[in-house]
Amino acid sequence: MKRLDYYNVGSEGMDIMMQMEKYTKKSSINRKLRELIKIRVSQINGCAYCLNMHTSDARKMGETEKRIYCLSAWNECDFYSSEEKVAFELSEHITLIPTKRVPNDLYQRVREHYNEKQYVDLVLIINQINSWNRISIAMGNTATEE
Repeated sequence: MKRLDYYNVGSEGMDIMMQMEKYTKKSSINRKLRELIKIRVSQINGCAYCLNMHTSDARKMGETEKRIYCLSAWNECDFYSSEEKVAFELSEHITLIPTKRVPNDLYQRVREHYNEKQYVDLVLIINQINSWNRISIAMGNTATEE
């Protein structure tokens, strides 16, 4: 149960979060990949609320259980594309930025699959889910049976 009605208490800030959410949904980044990124980042951050939401959303989009379950070990799987793998790697590096950073070689590998605009959109998608994870955890949101 959330600690307070933060959508009303901080309505201007939450409106900005929702505007960014609308922007990321319009990006050219594949919608299943967007959900997988959200799942992977939420795994790293330990946000059960977001994991529950985004695994459910991914299933509704037709994502397979195998690809959802194996996401934490994506680099050991051959059923993710090289395009997806580099996006997951970027997600991990941005989420763990104090220790991983985003080195030039990673940037170059990402750019082999994504143009400038898509790179910016990936960074924004990754930052958006990191923000949602932190908001959700700080506000006491929990995963619930629906």
